[in-house]
Amino acid sequence: MTGSGDLPETASDKRAIRFAMKAALQQADPSLSALLCNRLYARLCGRPPARIACVWPMPDEVDLRPLSHRLHEVGWQILMPETPPKGSPLIFRQWDPDCSMREGRFGTVCPDGPVDVPDVILVPMLAFDRRGYRLGYGGGYYDRTLAALPDACAIGYAFSVQEVPHIPVGPFDVPLPVIVTEKEDVIPVAGLFS
Repeated sequence: MTGSGDLPETASDKRAIRFAMKAALQQADPSLSALLCNRLYARLCGRPPARIACVWPMPDEVDLRPLSHRLHEVGWQILMPETPPKGSPLIFRQWDPDCSMREGRFGTVCPDGPVDVPDVILVPMLAFDRRGYRLGYGGGYYDRTLAALPDACAIGYAFSVQEVPHIPVGPFDVPLPVIVTEKEDVIPVAGLFS
């Protein structure tokens, strides 16, 4: 078993998918971020404004900054993650278009605002499958965060090119209820593909 609880074969399979997806993301069309932001906004705009955790993008990732601005304009409280030391869930800080940003761990950027707790969490990923399983960068931050905030509404997001036929699953991996791409909402049917 590895530190994540994964069997060595599962951990190796996850590493291979991460490597392939990082390369694929470097080739992704950045204009797809706008389409994906529009789909996320359409999914969210029917809800009353709440506290939503977005993400400041790293290179080659989906850029949620336009969505963050748009949601802020209609009354949503935007939070962005701060990456704590390994083994802890994420910390979310309040963001607005005028707040100062600071560098975080692993090349991330986060607001300098007060800490708050999200009602909705937009969950980034490197890869996903139709069962709702996602593969992140391997630190387990979102897994621990979602486990610590079970009442938060989790919505995954990714480019459609990040879909793979099968994500290897370890003992702590939990599927997302929905993953939004620039083309569709992937909504797994519980148990159908397990």
